[in-house]
Amino acid sequence: MSGPLHIPAVCLKGVDFSYGRHAVLRAVDLDIEEGAFVSIVGPNGGGKTTLLRLMLGLLKPQSGDVHIFGEIPSAARRRIGYMPQHTNLDPLFPVTALDVVLMGRLGLRLQLGPFSRNDGKTARASLDDCEALDLADRPFADLSGGQRQRVLIARALAGEPDLLLLDEPTASLDPGVQDDLYELLHRLNKKMTVILVSHDVSVVSRHVRQVICVNVDVAQHPSEALTGELARLFPEGRRLVRHDHHTETGEHRHD
Repeated sequence: MSGPLHIPAVCLKGVDFSYGRHAVLRAVDLDIEEGAFVSIVGPNGGGKTTLLRLMLGLLKPQSGDVHIFGEIPSAARRRIGYMPQHTNLDPLFPVTALDVVLMGRLGLRLQLGPFSRNDGKTARASLDDCEALDLADRPFADLSGGQRQRVLIARALAGEPDLLLLDEPTASLDPGVQDDLYELLHRLNKKMTVILVSHDVSVVSRHVRQVICVNVDVAQHPSEALTGELARLFPEGRRLVRHDHHTETGEHRHD
C-alpha cells in the first residue's frame, strides 16, 4: 500500500521563459519543500525576480509547468504572501502602519466595504508577529527603513499565507538592521515556507539553509556548499563570507 502523495510547496517542471528573444530561464526543474527557508541568488538579469513572478502567477512560462502546493499559481494565490522589492505605496500618503497592513486583507474580501473586526485583529496579529505592533498608529511616512520593511512583511502576512515570497527584503538597510530582519524571517519560517531574493551574497552563508542559484539555468545547493557555485556566478569577484566569518583568502572579517 503506497503512502500519501508528496507535494512540494513549489514545483517547476521544464520551465522556459523569455522576454522577446532574450532567454531568461531555460529548462528549469525545481522543487522547494514545504517548510524550507530558501534564498534565490544570481547576477543582475539572471532571472531571479522572473522566477519569483512565475511562482506568483504574474508571469506564465513559454513552456513547462509551475505548481504551488500542487495547484497552478492563480488557484493557490490565497496561500501566498508577497513583499515586492519596490512598493507603489507613496511614503508621504497619510496612512498609518496599520492601514498599510490592512491592505494585505483586500485579496480575501468578497465585496467592498469597511474592514471587519477580524480583519483588524489579523492585521494587528501580523504586526505583532513582526515585533511592530507598537508602530500600528504611527504614520508610515515617519518610520525608518527597517520599520517600513517590518510593516510591509506584516502586510504580506495579513493574508495568512503558507508561503512567503520576498524580493530583496534587506536592500539598503544597515547590516545590524539586516541581521534583525533575518532573525524575524527565521521565526516566521517555523510557521511557513520562506523564499527570498537577495543580491547580498554574504548573507546567504549565514542565514538560509538552501540556495537557488539562477543564471538562465537553475541549480539548488545547501548553503554550506556555496563557495564554488557563487564564484562561478560572480566571475568579477566578490568577498564571500563563510560561516566562521572569514573570507576566502583567510582574512578575518569584522561585521
